[in-house]
Amino acid sequence: MPERILAAVAWPYANGSIHIGHVAGTYLPADIFARYHRLKGNEVLMVSGSDAHGTPVTLTAEQQGVSPEDIYSKYQAEFLESWQRLGISFDLFTTTHTDNHTEVSQGIFTRLLERGFIYKNTMVQPYCAVENRFLADRYVEGTCPFCGYNGARGDQCDNCGRTLDPKDLINMSCRICGSAPVFRETEHFFLRLSAFEDHLLDWVRAQEHWRPNVRNFTIGYLEGGLHDRAITRDIDWGVPLPLDGYDGKRIYVWFEAVVGYLSASIEWAKDSDNPDAWKSFWEDGSRAYYFMGKDNIPFHTVIWPAMLLGYGGLNLPYDVPANEYLNLEGFKLSTSRNWAVWLPDYLDRYDPDPLRYVIAANLPETSDSDFSWREYVRRNNDELVATYGNLVHRVLSMLNRNFEGVLPEPGELDEVSRALLAEAHRRFDEVQSYIEVVRLRQALQSSMALAQATNRYLDQKEPWRAVRRDKDDAAQTLWTALTAINCLKTTMYPFLPFSSQKLHEMLGLEGNVENGGWAWNDTDLKPGLKIQRPTPLFQKLDEKVIAAEEQRIGD
Repeated sequence: MPERILAAVAWPYANGSIHIGHVAGTYLPADIFARYHRLKGNEVLMVSGSDAHGTPVTLTAEQQGVSPEDIYSKYQAEFLESWQRLGISFDLFTTTHTDNHTEVSQGIFTRLLERGFIYKNTMVQPYCAVENRFLADRYVEGTCPFCGYNGARGDQCDNCGRTLDPKDLINMSCRICGSAPVFRETEHFFLRLSAFEDHLLDWVRAQEHWRPNVRNFTIGYLEGGLHDRAITRDIDWGVPLPLDGYDGKRIYVWFEAVVGYLSASIEWAKDSDNPDAWKSFWEDGSRAYYFMGKDNIPFHTVIWPAMLLGYGGLNLPYDVPANEYLNLEGFKLSTSRNWAVWLPDYLDRYDPDPLRYVIAANLPETSDSDFSWREYVRRNNDELVATYGNLVHRVLSMLNRNFEGVLPEPGELDEVSRALLAEAHRRFDEVQSYIEVVRLRQALQSSMALAQATNRYLDQKEPWRAVRRDKDDAAQTLWTALTAINCLKTTMYPFLPFSSQKLHEMLGLEGNVENGGWAWNDTDLKPGLKIQRPTPLFQKLDEKVIAAEEQRIGD
């Protein structure tokens, strides 16, 4: 029976381009996982969207002298194009600036208010006398009191991951004018997080399938005690409160952004002409996986689950496979210093699958990892071109040259050929088992190990020589190798969708890879199948690329 899988993917702030750190931390892992489950025949809903209401959007708009609408609209269009070019297969990528999202966010707010999990209280908030306004959390910065990082925001420290209040910051300053804000009292609405502390702690301790970094961080966070948090701000950009008399306040972005997973699911259902379809992904019998970087862990393992518990009747996350950070050339990515590889720029110069491969092979699943252009070129040339691509090219070339492009009868397989097919079966099952538990890097390693084994098989059998003295033996070797390659086509598809489809067509198979599902058998390719003339799956890169791309970073 098919499973129902919700792939809930972190919402990027719509104030700048996507870079490879975002791809590694969030979007590529989610896509690999979703593509696999679709192949397997499961019902998958993969949703996300642009966070249009975050203060990074308003900060960028003020700096550029344009409206927030101008900023988020520009990057929403860019995101959609980037996903299409990189092959990130969202079922819906929307924005928080829709009537649907406003309605759903206000509905969550109202129900939590009615059930006593939201209440009014006063708080002190930074006020800039120069700007003559209250400052949202990201409008202030200072030194983190926990780790000493100089550059922590008023809502979170990117260095240690702790969520903060502006009053926690040391040497706080206004990000607009640089002055020292003062604190003034203002009335706000608070989420009663403290009411869920014990329930959440019991729940998280039971999630033994979570990654240790996610589970341990969350347990430590909860054991430190939960404090009620204000969920409104004195701003005019965002989701209005569904109450009279609060025109100058908006629901704060960290509250309404996580509601986006639900609102996007509801929007998808409406667009599908089945308005209730979202319910099957949010009620019993489905599993929700939340993909994000480690800086977003507490919002998805504490705050959003608390909101769901307060609302009632909706599934808590099944897994939160948050990744660590991807560094660049040995240093932390920095958008302000342009220390990044921007996705649109990359896609203007190179093919998508090599980037997907290099990042997937080095995913920061349990610790920080590093991207370097030297390693990118090495993996492209040595692994994609020389190991996998060359394997495909030489087998198809020999079939076209010696068997007129027709897959021959293999006859009774010898021991070496049977051993390769046995390894293909083992690797197929192994890739599946790793993807199921979101160990994607190991899944890719297992798949590439089959390509290496098939190359060794060819080197041992030498069909280019056998064809002159024992054509039946050469036929058996090429049939066996192509059968293993057909296995690789499927196991590589979640990682390399473009080249897998190209290989599918070169094998003379009709339709799309997806149509065959997550299935492979060593009898799938029938003798007599007409093979196409091969073209390279991947392009070898000149090592001059390394210096040229390194020069771009930080310019």
